[in-house]
Amino acid sequence: MSTVPAEVLPTAAPTPRSRGAEDGPAPLAPRARLLPALAAVYRAQLSRARVARIPLLFVATFQSIGIMVMMRGVVDGGTEARAVVAGSTVLVVAFVALNLLAQYFGQLRAGGGLDHYATLPVPPAAVVLGAAGAYASFTVPGTAVTAVAGSVLFGLPLGHLWILAAVVPLSGAALAGLGAALGLLAPRPELATLLGQLGMSAALLLGVLPAEGMPAPVAWARDLLPSTYGVEALAHTFDPHPDWALVAGDLAVCGAVGVLSLAVATWAYRRAAVR
Repeated sequence: MSTVPAEVLPTAAPTPRSRGAEDGPAPLAPRARLLPALAAVYRAQLSRARVARIPLLFVATFQSIGIMVMMRGVVDGGTEARAVVAGSTVLVVAFVALNLLAQYFGQLRAGGGLDHYATLPVPPAAVVLGAAGAYASFTVPGTAVTAVAGSVLFGLPLGHLWILAAVVPLSGAALAGLGAALGLLAPRPELATLLGQLGMSAALLLGVLPAEGMPAPVAWARDLLPSTYGVEALAHTFDPHPDWALVAGDLAVCGAVGVLSLAVATWAYRRAAVR
């Protein structure tokens, strides 16, 4: 057997080190920006809830129109009629944005759906705002039909109903933020459903019934309800000569409450997602 000197043997090529061993762990992908993430969540939620759109619109609109028909027997016109029509119109928003959104987030938390969103590089605000916007979008046709039907039923002017373009999104934001917070903070989905229904009942009683003659504690509770300022803004536009400064003030308060309620809902989402 012949021997070969070790000097002439081919040397093995050095094994390349992995990038992770040389440079440390690879960086994670950057988090998505708020607006693109918000648009993606909004489209996903809108397509998800599209199947139930017709029943939601029918129930919310039929409920509000039925309330106005019943109140027509005891209210003839004037300030009370304006309050009934404005309150019934905003009640459509409350039914979807407050009641159903509380149920949705309560079930999402109980079923582990928040874990799915927590694994995505999506800001918490995009999840809350996207879901709230999708649910609130379903209220647009119902509010328009209710406002027109109520105006015809009570003989109110139709010329200023364009204010719904501001009342619906601002009231929807305030009520959707509250509904999302209730669903995320409730320890059980049944309790979230109960809280959402109680909130909608409060919007019904305190928003549709005229404010004149209410006891002081009830009036204070009415002032704390987020939808009250949207109701007041819409009711003022039924006047022969609306005070637009007063309308703008009510809408500004409604918008501020909406920002606050959505901020609370975002905090509640972070709190629920890490548990």
